[in-house]
Amino acid sequence: MNSPKASTGLAGLDEILVGGLNKGQNALLRGPPGAGKTIFGLHFLAAGIEAGEKSLYLNLGEPADYVRATADFFGLYPEEIHFRSLSPTHEEFSEDETYSLFEASEVENPGYITDLKAAIEDIDPDRVLLDPITEFRFLTSDDRQFRKQILAFLDYLKVNDATVVLTSQVAKTFPDEDLQFLTDTVLTLEIESDHRNVQVSKFRGSSFLSGKHAYDIRSSGVAVWPTIQPHLESKQNQSLSSLSSGVPELDDLLGGGLTEGTVTFISGPTGAGKTTTGIHFLKEAISQGKRAALYEFEESKRTLLDRATAVNVPIDSMVEAGDLRLAEVLPGEMTVGEFGQTVKHAVEEDNVEVIMIDGTTGFKQNLRGMDSRSQQDLIRIGRYLTSKGVTLIIPNEIHSITGSFNVTEEGSSNLADTIIFIRHVEYKGEMRKVIGTLKKRTGDFERSLRELEITESGLRVGDPLPHLRGILTGTPDWNGNDRTDTTPERPK
Repeated sequence: MNSPKASTGLAGLDEILVGGLNKGQNALLRGPPGAGKTIFGLHFLAAGIEAGEKSLYLNLGEPADYVRATADFFGLYPEEIHFRSLSPTHEEFSEDETYSLFEASEVENPGYITDLKAAIEDIDPDRVLLDPITEFRFLTSDDRQFRKQILAFLDYLKVNDATVVLTSQVAKTFPDEDLQFLTDTVLTLEIESDHRNVQVSKFRGSSFLSGKHAYDIRSSGVAVWPTIQPHLESKQNQSLSSLSSGVPELDDLLGGGLTEGTVTFISGPTGAGKTTTGIHFLKEAISQGKRAALYEFEESKRTLLDRATAVNVPIDSMVEAGDLRLAEVLPGEMTVGEFGQTVKHAVEEDNVEVIMIDGTTGFKQNLRGMDSRSQQDLIRIGRYLTSKGVTLIIPNEIHSITGSFNVTEEGSSNLADTIIFIRHVEYKGEMRKVIGTLKKRTGDFERSLRELEITESGLRVGDPLPHLRGILTGTPDWNGNDRTDTTPERPK
C-alpha cells in the first residue's frame, strides 16, 4: 500500500518523487551554499499552507528577518508560516553533553532544547523545516552524540506525525553520510558551471525517477524539470501510415514518405536545404489536420519566416491559425531539462503530432547543461517522442562540404529511423544539389539520387541521376560528358 503524499510545492519535484514526499517521514535536502535549499524548503512549507496544514520553520542559520524576506519575495506565505529562530550557543549545548535531545527526565534541559521542544508542542505542526540540521554537529561533543540527538529529534517529530525536511550544507570538510543513513529520503542539489541539478538517491517506501534533473531559481521561485522519459506503453509502429512531403518525387525516394511516429535526420552541409526540406513535411502534416511544432536553434524566427515565405511555405499563417508552434531557442535560454519538458507539454497538452528540432549543432550549443551528454539527451527526447507516436524531424549539419561522406557528426545515427542526405555536386562548372535516402528502418526506399532545387514555388526534385558518381567516396562528380547522359538542362 502506497503512503499518502505531501506535495513539495514544486510540480516538477513532485513528478520526480511520484507525487511528493511520504507524509510522516523525513527528508534530507543537501547541497552547497547557494544551491537554494532554503527556498526549496519554503516551497514545501507554503504547499502545506495551501493544503490547510500548519507549517513550522525552525531556523538555526540565517537571520529570521532574512528568511521572512525571502518567503515574501517569492510569495510563499511569510505571514502564515510559523517562524522560530533557535540559534543555540555552544555553552548552552554543553551544559550536559550526555542528554539525549528529548530525554524524558526531571533534569533541566538546556535552554535551546527547551525552546525547540516548546515551539513544536505549541504549534503542533504538520510540516517542519529545520534549516540547517548540520548546525547540530557544531554543538555536540562527538559524532556518536550527534547521531543520538538527530535520531531523538526525528523520532519525536515522527510521533507527532509531522512531515519533516532537514537541510544540510555539503562540503568536503563537513561530510553528511551519517545524516543520509539516518533519514528516510535524500535529495541532493548540485551547482554546475551553467546549470543546477537535483537528484534523489534514497526514498523509503516509494519509487522515484532516477538520474539528474534540472532546476533553476527564478523571480517566481524554484522551477524543476524532470528528465524526459520514454513511456512504457509505446505507440511506435502501431501504424505504418506515411507522412508526405507534398513533393511526389521526394516521396518516391522515401518509398511513399516518412513513416509516422519515427525519427528522421535530414543531413547535409550548410546551405544545402535541410530546413527547407523539413518544413515541407510540416506544411503537409498541417494540411492533413495535424498539429506541429518547430523548435529553431540555428537561426532567428524572423529569418526562418522570411525564408519559408520565399519558398511558398506560409509558416506565419500556420502560426497565426494555431496549427504550428514556432519557438526560437536562444543560447543559454533553457536547460536541456526545461526543453525536454517543453516538448512533453506540446505533445501531452497541445496534441502536437509532428515536431522538428532545427538542428543538432544549435541543440548542443544553445541549451545549458549539455557538455558531453548532448547525444544522450537528444536520443532520450527522440525515444520519448517515438513512444508517444510523434514524428520527429531533425536537420543535421555536416561541417564538411566536400571530402569524406558523413551523415551525422554527433554520433546519433542510431536514433534515426530514416536518413535523408543532401550533397553539393559540380555539374558543368556549376554547383548543384542532390538528394537521396540512405536508411529507412520501416520500409523499402529508392536507392537512386535525384537533383534537388529550391525555387520560389517550393522544392523541386528531379528524375533519378544514374550518371552521378562518387557521393560515397566524398568526391562527387556529375559526368556530363557521358554520351548516355540525358540529364536535362535547367530552364533559363
